[in-house]
Amino acid sequence: MAEARPSPATVVIDYGAGNLHSIARALSHVGCDVRVEADPARATGAELLVLPGQGRFGQVARAFKASGFEPMVREHIAAGRPFLGICVGLQLLLDSSEEDPDEPGLGIVPGAVKRFTGAVSVPQMGWNTLTTVGSGALLEGVPDGSYAYFANSYYAAPTLDAPGALTTYGPTTFRSAFTLGSLHAVQFHPEKSQSVGLTILANVRDAARTAAAA
Repeated sequence: MAEARPSPATVVIDYGAGNLHSIARALSHVGCDVRVEADPARATGAELLVLPGQGRFGQVARAFKASGFEPMVREHIAAGRPFLGICVGLQLLLDSSEEDPDEPGLGIVPGAVKRFTGAVSVPQMGWNTLTTVGSGALLEGVPDGSYAYFANSYYAAPTLDAPGALTTYGPTTFRSAFTLGSLHAVQFHPEKSQSVGLTILANVRDAARTAAAA
């Protein structure tokens, strides 16, 4: 009988930014050992950190910075440990956002967050396709053209060359997922994206298992 692979110790960061328990349940479903934590001191030892987010960029950024998790997140990412940013949790990684230009992002990933323009309904609400870019492990097993669930008025425009996915909404093609080393980020909601989302979360789980065993 094959030896059971360990469940990576996973912390979903609770800084008041909603939808925490849905993502925690999805991560648990794919085999992560999940805790939702609002206290950075109780999150030490996490092999995988998950930063969700929904709402207005400035409000979310201020709440996250006030939570006390910022030093831990920066140290975790700098050390090359697995990290997943979701929706506004992806956007916070960038330098700034047109939604709240006076509130800086974390500046971990170069680039800005921009508002959709053109003859489209804003926000984008519902299913849209993923076009694979590069050969990163984040979208392994996800066929090109698969659908994921989005809920966003703004999109990330990182200035990077990294594997991930592109999505087109109206006249805009934007980065809907990317990987930089052990940092993974998605604009869509994997916990609402059915089998595609679970496959992506399982890929992040595998990355955390590999990192923990190294």
